[in-house]
Amino acid sequence: MSEKSFNSPATPAPAGKESVYTEKLWPAWWLWVAGVLLGASLSLIFFPISVTFGLITMFIGIALVIFGLVITTPTLEVSAGTLRVGRAHIPTKHLGRIVAHSGDAAREQLGPGFDASSYQCIRGWIDPVITAEIIDPQDATPYWIFSTRKPNAVLSALGSVEPVQEHGVSFE
Repeated sequence: MSEKSFNSPATPAPAGKESVYTEKLWPAWWLWVAGVLLGASLSLIFFPISVTFGLITMFIGIALVIFGLVITTPTLEVSAGTLRVGRAHIPTKHLGRIVAHSGDAAREQLGPGFDASSYQCIRGWIDPVITAEIIDPQDATPYWIFSTRKPNAVLSALGSVEPVQEHGVSFE
């Protein structure tokens, strides 16, 4: 049985396993603006009925959209012996080659070089991605691919000495 979990909620690292690296993959600023506008637009149908009811609906709509953005923001965490991306986690002993990509290389990884059987935690507003090869023989997932704003920090936390790739595909 695989040691990673895709359906369990994220849990803090056990006592004695401090995080080496943690990053929240927050939405881009324009998603927050769009969310506030969307939440506020829900109130437009209620303003003709009552301005008070329209304002209450506007604040509730904005709060619901912001709440949705916050709870769907995944966390990337590297702790002693474990990589956690979103709700999934895997022991680092099952990781092989770990490579960061940015620019054209990231687009190549997410386009022609993409393997649909990989585990993905991609945020379109974050350019760099990391590919981490899975070497566990019991796991059919060839690699994990996930977004990060600080690829060098993630590579360092995972013990990879690979430079950030600007061109090409890491695993073929």
